[in-house]
This record gives sequence, C-alpha cells and structure tokens, in this order.
Amino acid sequence: MKLGLFNLMSYQDNPQGIQGVINDTRTMVALAEELGFETAWFAEHHFTNYSISVSPLLMAAHMAGYSRRIKLGTAVIVLPLYQPMRLAQEIALVDRLTAGRLVLGIGSGYQAYEFDRYNIDVEQRNTVLLKNWQFIEAALTGGKASSLSWQGERVETDFLLTPLQQPLPPLFITTTNPALLQRFTRWGATAFITAGWRGSPRLKEMARDARRQWREAGLMASTPLAVQQYIHVTDSKKAALDAAERALFVARMISALHGKTPDTKGAFITAPKFPDEPDVAVVRDNLIIGDAHYVAERIIKEVADINPSHYNCFFQFGDMPIQAARQSLEKFGREVIPLLEKTIGKVTVDIH
Repeated sequence: MKLGLFNLMSYQDNPQGIQGVINDTRTMVALAEELGFETAWFAEHHFTNYSISVSPLLMAAHMAGYSRRIKLGTAVIVLPLYQPMRLAQEIALVDRLTAGRLVLGIGSGYQAYEFDRYNIDVEQRNTVLLKNWQFIEAALTGGKASSLSWQGERVETDFLLTPLQQPLPPLFITTTNPALLQRFTRWGATAFITAGWRGSPRLKEMARDARRQWREAGLMASTPLAVQQYIHVTDSKKAALDAAERALFVARMISALHGKTPDTKGAFITAPKFPDEPDVAVVRDNLIIGDAHYVAERIIKEVADINPSHYNCFFQFGDMPIQAARQSLEKFGREVIPLLEKTIGKVTVDIH
C-alpha cells in the first residue's frame, strides 16, 4: 500500500487569498515528498471557491518544478468537460514534462453546477466519458485517432506526442460500477473511492459492495482499489473539532453544488447546513482525527477492512490554516508512519 496526498485547494478564509492557497499547496506537496509519500493528487473543479484547481494537468506540470521524486496525479480529470483531441495531447505532454511522474486519474464528474455552465448534460456524463476515452486511448497508445469536428464531420489525425510511460501512465478511475470499470481493466486501472464526511463506516460499505458487484460481473477479485480519507493528527480536542468543522464546510459545498442553482455570492458558495447534517462530533468520529496512536490504529483497521492498494490522505481540507495542516502532516510522518509500518509494512517509497 502506498500513500497519497490529496489537494482540493478550496478557498474560504486564507489570509493570503488565492495566492495563499497556491503557496500552501506547494508547501504540502514538498513536505509529502520529504516524508516519502508516493503521489500528490490535484482535483478539478470550476467556477467557485470549492476549488481553485481548474486543471489538474496544469497543477501537475507546475508542481513538477517544485519536486523531484513524488508522482503527480490528476484526481481527477473530468473527461466529459474536455475536447478529447486537445486533452490527449496535453496528457502526453505533461507525462513528458514531469519526466514520467504523471498518474492519470479520470472520472465522469458529478457537479451539475459545473456541467450546466459548460452546456453539457450531467445525466449523460458516463456516456460522454466512454466516448472521449475511446479517442484518448487510441491517440495515446496508437498514435492515430478520429473524432467528430464541431461541424459534425469525422476528422482523423496522427499524434506525434505519446506518453513517456508506455503504453499509458498508471490509470485510476473514480467508479466502482463494473460496467464502466470493465472498459479500463486492460490497462490495470485502479478504482478510486471516497466517502467524504461519512468516513470509515461508509468506506468499508462501499468497498464491500464494490467487490461483491465485481465478482457478480466477472471482474477479477484482484482489481485494485484506492481509498481517500480525511486525516488530522492533533493532541487537542478543540483542534479535532475545528478540523471536523472544516470537513463539514466541504460537505456543505458539495451538497450545494449537486444542484444547478446553488446560492452564491459571486463565485463564493453560500453553503448552509444540508438535510440531516450530523453533529460535528459525529463527523470527527467518522473521519480519522485524533492523536498519532489513535490515527495509526484507525488506519490499520481501515486497511485490514478494505485492503486498499493506495491510501490517499486529505490533510488540508476546508482551507485549513497552513500551520495546522503542516503540523498535522509532520506529526503523521514523524509519529504515525512508523506505527503503520510496524504492522502493515512499508507505506512510503524509497527516497533517493
């Protein structure tokens, strides 16, 4: 099992504004590399303060200049929002710009607010994902692909750019749907899941249900599965609740963005409590928030329950102040990782 660092890059109350969010991300990625994390992941979202990371490929290319070893992942490229001829070339170029450190995470997206502004039907997202992937796959692995032009005519073209990693960078996809996942098994794709504020109990259910569906659909039982979890390492009960409140802020924004017309002030989401919102203490307990020994015990149990191939850690959520996020990540590296490796083996990569 390898560790990842997820970067959503939300903007709420960062004292340095948007530039502060960018600087914080550089800080967290550099620290994660120092601690031996395998991958730094970058989200994709549009038009609101939920995330300023509008292009995970651009973030990966940028962070290549601020790092030397850590892999740089897209979590995820929302395929239905792209013109596939352009995207295929950009994927290949970024893999070369990062010297083969790109990890390619793709997904169909889910936020109706974003799709509506791109004039794309969110209900057709899986169909469009498969259509776009067919083109991208052919372009990256075969050097030639055809697509419809904006006038509806079929255009076939050769592609000079192919990835440095052959035939493709490592592939992750945010689905457990066996009908979708089947399309990507030839590339050894890893299914990627997150449960948000529902945390460990829901992650366990999702993994169990996914593997049952895969067995029924005839997918290999060994299909790799990656999970994402909110983590905050602190000895302070107050700081633990503060972190859980930051996670609730993210959940409220997600709830608002599921609709096409959330309440906004400019590009800032007004995110009230969502239906049946839990108490902040429930969120704290669902997520992995507490002192180093508690965090290690919870992760060890989660790994035993789910057996993930990749464990993605979300440290700076809800525009958490960089001092708190950095201190949490430092304690994770100094105190939690040694405890994990005593029980489940190596979770970091070799650092040269």
